[in-house]
Amino acid sequence: MRVFTTFEELTEAAGTELGTSDWVTIDQRRVNQFADATGDHQWIHVDLERAKEGPFGGTIAHGYLTLSLVPWLGSQVFTLRTPGAKLNYGVNKVRFPAPLLVGKRIRLHVTMGDVVDIPSGKQLTVHHTIEIEDEAKPACVAETVVLLLP
Repeated sequence: MRVFTTFEELTEAAGTELGTSDWVTIDQRRVNQFADATGDHQWIHVDLERAKEGPFGGTIAHGYLTLSLVPWLGSQVFTLRTPGAKLNYGVNKVRFPAPLLVGKRIRLHVTMGDVVDIPSGKQLTVHHTIEIEDEAKPACVAETVVLLLP
């Protein structure tokens, strides 16, 4: 676990790999709860019988469920204890290269991106790859942006 307490530490870490989270199994209960929370009950996610006959041979996690795990998994890799507020500013790039079958295990790989000065403080970019165990392609690749305000 990397802990960043100063903006200088963040700047020095730009471009470096920070590590990976623990593996977590994506189960049907989590997928169903996400479907309930978002109203997205598409059969490919929640209908076990129909999904068996579908293109993936079973249910798959929502792409946005996979993306939503980035903050939790990322907290296992690094934390920001810099002074001031830390605000999610957005996501520059998101892709879902491979379907995430329910029952598979995933983990997050994190690389520190750029740290740039902005008028209100610093802007931090972080690169995230959610790997699927025993799969060549990741479930999600995302570049997030955090504003660090003094």
